[in-house]
Amino acid sequence: MKFMENTKINFMAFKNAGFTISGIMGIGSIVLLLLGINLGIDFKGGTMIGLNFSDNVGIEEVRTAMSAVESDGQIIDLSGEEIKHFGSTDDVMIKVKIRDNVSPDFAQHIVNHVYKTMGDKVPADKNDFILSLDSVSPKVGTELSGKALWSILSSLALILLYISIRFEFKFALGAILALVHDITITLGIFSLTGYEVTLSTVAAFLTIVGYSLNDTIVILDRIRENMKSSGTVLLESTINKSINQSLSRTLITSLTTLLVITVLLMYGGATIRPFAFTLLVGVIIGTYSSIYVASTFLTTLYKSK
Repeated sequence: MKFMENTKINFMAFKNAGFTISGIMGIGSIVLLLLGINLGIDFKGGTMIGLNFSDNVGIEEVRTAMSAVESDGQIIDLSGEEIKHFGSTDDVMIKVKIRDNVSPDFAQHIVNHVYKTMGDKVPADKNDFILSLDSVSPKVGTELSGKALWSILSSLALILLYISIRFEFKFALGAILALVHDITITLGIFSLTGYEVTLSTVAAFLTIVGYSLNDTIVILDRIRENMKSSGTVLLESTINKSINQSLSRTLITSLTTLLVITVLLMYGGATIRPFAFTLLVGVIIGTYSSIYVASTFLTTLYKSK
C-alpha cells in the first residue's frame, strides 16, 4: 500500500511563487550572515568548563555567581557567557570566549569563584567539582574554520562532478543550486535563534547536504527516465509527472526523519539541541528545494536552450 498514490498535483503551476519565496528567504539569510553569526569557541577560541554540583542548580543561579568574577585584581562580568545543563540538572557547562589581558589561570579563577560563591551546592571535595577543563586557542579555531569551510566546498565540488557524469551538467547545476539554497537558508534561520555554530552544527550541515542530495537525485532520476521513455525534451508536464511519482517516497522519508529529529530536539538535552534544530530546518528546506529549486531550475535551463 502506497501513501498518496497516483497523485496529479500541478507543482509547476506554483514555480514562480516558489522562486519568489526562495529568493526572499535567500536574500534575507545572506543579510543575516553578513551581519554576523554566533561562532562558538570551537572557531573563536575560549574555554569550556564542566562543573558537577552536589544538588540541582538553576542556570540563573550560576549566571548570578558569574556576574562578578575576580581575576588578578579585575572584576569581570561573565553572566552573558553560554551556560547550560548537560547530562542532568546537577552538571553545568560554562563556555567562555577568549579574552585579552587575562591571566593564563583565568579558567581556574572562574572555577574557584563559582566554588566559593555557591558553597551550599558544591561537593566537599573540590576535585569532584571539576568535570572537565578544556581550552581552544584562537589559532586552532581559525584552522577549524578553514577546514569546516573546505569540507563543505569540497563536498559540493565532488557532487557536481558525480552528477555531471551520472546524469548531465544541467542536472548537476540544479542539484548544486538546491544544496546551496538549503545551506544558506538553514544558516540564516539558525543565526536568528542565537545558537552557536560549533563543530557539531557543521556536521549537521554536512548531513543536510547528503540528505537533500539523496532526495533531489531520486526526483532527477525519475525526470531523466520519463524523458527517455517519452522521447521528448524536458517539459513541465514531465516534471509534474516525475514529482508525483516520487511524492510518496519523498514524504514518507521526510516525515519519518522529522519524527526522529523532533524527539532529539525535545528530549536530547541542551548539548544536542543546536544539532537537532539544524537538521530539522534542513530536512524541511531540503524537501521543498528538491521540488521547487532543483526541478524548476531545469525547466528554466531547457527553455533558455
